[in-house]
Amino acid sequence: MFGHEEAQQQQGYRYIAGVDEVGRGPLAGPVVAAAVILPSTTEAQGVLQGLTDSKKLSPARRDFFAKQIQIYAEDYSLGVVSAPVIDRINILQATYVAMWRAVSGLHTADFLLVDGNKTLPYWQGPQQALVKGDSRSLSIAAASVLAKVARDRIMEAFDAHYPGYGLAKHKGYPTALHRQQLSILGLSPQHRRSFCRRFVSGVL
Repeated sequence: MFGHEEAQQQQGYRYIAGVDEVGRGPLAGPVVAAAVILPSTTEAQGVLQGLTDSKKLSPARRDFFAKQIQIYAEDYSLGVVSAPVIDRINILQATYVAMWRAVSGLHTADFLLVDGNKTLPYWQGPQQALVKGDSRSLSIAAASVLAKVARDRIMEAFDAHYPGYGLAKHKGYPTALHRQQLSILGLSPQHRRSFCRRFVSGVL
């Protein structure tokens, strides 16, 4: 899982950041990205053994790894783009902005490993896109977990402000419960209007 990082270290790069996002598909809430620089120490890699794509981990394991990542990472940062902005600039551009905010929050980075098949357009330095990178790179997996845990906490907070939708349970994804409650309650300020048009009549 640290092979891609080691390959770049052999090329002379020191601060290699894994970058990933969560929240492209939900009907509500932000898209959240994280950037993580992990040390190459065997201690850190040992503690993070088993770390992988956040979708493959239980909530308890994600919480465990999130705490360990924050302890052992050389640096990490989050980037968040809200639902209204997603509606204004579209989800692809919002994803890029969230990733850019995360990377910009790092103290330093000289190489990016970006999950997916596209690199980050705003970054002028060297980088590499890795398809299914959250299952192939420890740094990207760490970013995946931090972004997922952060977004889940945001959705749980929204649930308290906008009760009835079940946001804490489904985290804004288009489950049957969420679609049913949308048809009854209409949209909250945290719903992506561009995503909800087919579920709620009269949405422009």
